[in-house]
Amino acid sequence: MTDQSKYNQRGVSAKKEDVYKAIEGLDKGLFPNAFCKVYPDYLLNNENYCTIVHADGAGTKSSLAYLYWKETGDISVWRGIAQDSLVMNTDDLICAGAVNDFLFCSIINRNKHLIPAEVLKEIIQGTNDFIRKMKSYGISIHYMGGETADLGDVVRTVTVDSTISCRMPRNRVIKNEIQPGDVIVGFASFGQATYESEYNSGIGSNGLTAARHDVLDHSYFNLYPETFDSEMKASLAYSGSKNVNDLFENAPLNVGKLLLSPTRTYAPLMKVLLEKYFDHIHGAIHCSGGGQTKVLHYVKGLHIIKDNLFPLPPVFKLIQQESKAEWKEMYQVFNMGHRLELYCDTSVANQLILIAGEFGIEARVIGRCELSEQKQVTIRSVYGEFNYH
Repeated sequence: MTDQSKYNQRGVSAKKEDVYKAIEGLDKGLFPNAFCKVYPDYLLNNENYCTIVHADGAGTKSSLAYLYWKETGDISVWRGIAQDSLVMNTDDLICAGAVNDFLFCSIINRNKHLIPAEVLKEIIQGTNDFIRKMKSYGISIHYMGGETADLGDVVRTVTVDSTISCRMPRNRVIKNEIQPGDVIVGFASFGQATYESEYNSGIGSNGLTAARHDVLDHSYFNLYPETFDSEMKASLAYSGSKNVNDLFENAPLNVGKLLLSPTRTYAPLMKVLLEKYFDHIHGAIHCSGGGQTKVLHYVKGLHIIKDNLFPLPPVFKLIQQESKAEWKEMYQVFNMGHRLELYCDTSVANQLILIAGEFGIEARVIGRCELSEQKQVTIRSVYGEFNYH
C-alpha cells in the first residue's frame, strides 16, 4: 500500500486538494498572494488599513492528547493542545505581517461523556497562560470568549479550534512577492526557544493522523476506539510498534510527548524581524499543511531550491522508520525541521539568523530562488533529491 493511499483511507490528505478546489472561486482579497486573505478595513473604513480573519485548530492532535492522558494520567498535555490551536492561527497571520492586537475566539466541541470539566479547565487555562506569555514579549492577544458545545453525537472526543482576527496597516502586509535571487532563511521548529519551558520536537499540528497511527502500537486499537474513525480498516489503526512511554534514540522526551510537542510560535521573533527588516523580506511561508511544498501556492515562474536543510529531528526519523513512508511523501506532509521560512535579500540573511539565535532558535540559509518556466520545488537532502510541481 502506498503512503498516499494510506492517507486517503484514513480520511486525510497531504495536499488538501478538495479544500483548494472548494475555495478557488472565492474572492482572494486585497493582496491575492499574501499568506492569509486580507480584506479592506470594514470596521473603520480607513483606506490605509486592512483586516484579516483566520480560523484553524489543533486538528486530530487532540485525539492523541486524549490517548496520552488516559494512558498516563498526565492532564497537562491538554495545555499544549490549547497552544496548538492558537499558534496555528497566529503563525499563519504573522506570515502576512500581522504581529499584534489579535482578537481571539475559542471553539471547543466535546463528547461530554469522555471529556470532563477538568480537561476543559486545562485547555482554557493553557490558553490564558500562552496569551500571558505572548504579552510579556509585546504581543497582545485579546481573549474574546467563544463557544464550548457538547456534541457527543458527532464528536468522538474533543476538537479545539479557534478564530483570530486583527486590523493592521496595509503597507505592513507581506504580499509574498518572492523574487529570483532571493535566499530562503529557515527557522528551526525543534529545540528549545527562550520562551519555551522544555524541548520541542518540531512536530507542529500537521500530519498527526498519519503520525500517531503509523507510530503507536496496535494495542491502542482496542483500548481507545474513540480516538479514530470506526470506518477505518483495522490494519491502518495504530499499526506501529511504540508505546507512548517508550524512548527513541537520544530524544529528551518519550514517544508520546515527541508527537505531542506544542506547535512552536515564531511570533516573538517575527515581531522583531519585521520591525527591523520588513522592507527586505519579500515572502513568508508557514510550512504547515503541505510541509516543505507549501510555497508552491505562492509563486509563479520560480524554481525553489532547498539544499541546505536542518539535520532531521528525531521525531521525523521516528515517523519514517515506523511508517516506512517514502521520503518524498515525508517532505510533503511534515515540516521536517523548519516550519517558518522567509524569502529575503541576501544582504539581511545573516542578521535574521543572528536575531533568531537570541531567541534560542536555530536558523540558516536553507535554499534559494531561481527563474523557471514552471513553478517547482526541489528538495536536496541526505535522503535523496525530490521534485514537486
